[in-house]
Amino acid sequence: MERLTATYLVETAAARIDERAAAIALEQSVECPLDAVHDARVREEVVGRVGPIERVDERRWRVEIELAMETTGYEPAQLVNMISGNSSLWDDVRLVDVDLPPALLAAFRGPRHGVAGLRALAAAPARALTAVAVKPQGLPVRELARLCGVFAEAGIDVVKDDHGISDQSYSPYPERVRACQAAVADASRATGRASFYAPNVAAAPRAMRERVRIAREEGVRVVLVAPMLVGLPAFADLVDEFPDMVYLAHPSFAGAARIANPLLFGKLFRLFGADASIFVNYGGRFAYPQDECAAIASASRASWGALAPTMPVPAGGMRLERVEELLDFYGADTMLLIGGNLLIAEGDALRERARAFVEAVERCGDQSSRVATNAASSERLRSPSFP
Repeated sequence: MERLTATYLVETAAARIDERAAAIALEQSVECPLDAVHDARVREEVVGRVGPIERVDERRWRVEIELAMETTGYEPAQLVNMISGNSSLWDDVRLVDVDLPPALLAAFRGPRHGVAGLRALAAAPARALTAVAVKPQGLPVRELARLCGVFAEAGIDVVKDDHGISDQSYSPYPERVRACQAAVADASRATGRASFYAPNVAAAPRAMRERVRIAREEGVRVVLVAPMLVGLPAFADLVDEFPDMVYLAHPSFAGAARIANPLLFGKLFRLFGADASIFVNYGGRFAYPQDECAAIASASRASWGALAPTMPVPAGGMRLERVEELLDFYGADTMLLIGGNLLIAEGDALRERARAFVEAVERCGDQSSRVATNAASSERLRSPSFP
């Protein structure tokens, strides 16, 4: 029986690492003591196998567990269950990587558009893309639509809802989508430059599908989803049902999972269909390490079977004056997302600040990243941080 390999970072004393590794192998495969497994085929083919154990530092170990591929059922919920189900309940264990055999990887289509599709949509074959979050929450629809129009007039590629804006009484979803999409479309026609409104569709599965249907009827092409809020399987199902839409994955609630960020944002979101993946940038208000950000970006874009690359979207406390630095770091196959740092201005100053963002990205042109390389990411994944 062919096997996938899940890799965990385990924090424990040296005297206990073999015991902990064996416990993970059982918990993530048969979920019972080995003495309770009487069937010879199950013992031989289904029980998880402990692979190499590599010491990272005094109390941390990188442990590989081989799991029978067939136990995943070739579908999202069961795949996540098999690699990070019960083991996620242990506070000394963190899932840091997964290696899927070609037959299992082929069961997932990944991004339907990815980097190439986003570039085609924005008519931007070489430069980095731009995005902005419309906020703060609590504004009425007319003000949100006005902001959308200002940002689209400035030439920003993707004008998205803040992830906290949903279907509140002060901003009903159908009314907001209609008004914001019209504002962005009008501005695009006036400037001759394509900009796209991305409403937040995160909700319970039935409501989420209805929100996408409403958005499509209004001419929306890009939607915002938080895969960890709605559930990875529900997200994958949404992509399958509406493959013509472009999906921008938001990281909300992702910190609740004991899964390494490069694996979650760069690989799992991509595996289940994210065309672009937002993550918090180094030096921002969430302070991910710089090398971890490099690893996320690289995992998003690295060759992985037949899956299209996902566009990395660094965000979270981004500042206008850092555009050149960030594009030098991430390279051109990146979408920079700035929100509050643009919105600190008002009136004509807001329009000028938004335009300055677009012009700064255009000046940088088609840059090559010096840092976010596959080699840097591979090194990061070999020695991930542990909270």
